[in-house]
Amino acid sequence: MDAAALELENFLPYRFNRLADAVSRDFARIYKDRHGLTRPEWRLLATLGQYGTMTATAVGRHSAMHKTKVSRAVTALERRLWLTRRPDGEDRRVDNLALTKAGARVYRELVPIARNFEKELLGSIDPKDRAALLAGMRALERKLL
Repeated sequence: MDAAALELENFLPYRFNRLADAVSRDFARIYKDRHGLTRPEWRLLATLGQYGTMTATAVGRHSAMHKTKVSRAVTALERRLWLTRRPDGEDRRVDNLALTKAGARVYRELVPIARNFEKELLGSIDPKDRAALLAGMRALERKLL
């Protein structure tokens, strides 16, 4: 192997991406099986469930989703009657998004499932390693986000 070659398998950004995708895919099976949600739909539902009324732009910024993915997720949840869209009082070009009672009910159902998924995932790691992982993540988030 060329000494100047990058070992992708050991390159931290690549490893983070692979791991994040694997965890996300694993959790996606749960909300897809229960409610037929895609990842963008879940992220939209979870973001609105946590923060309440937001614009699509704010959702995209918070969840790191491209505007087309947010738009498709909005349409899908609106079609299911889990989301309402109301024109902003100050800027008619912008819609405020909020969960309906049905959407909020689905969100509340998925919250304990998500917490349990996270608990099981972290529970599979030695407590010392878990503390180091979470501390390292906080440090990188402070630096990069």
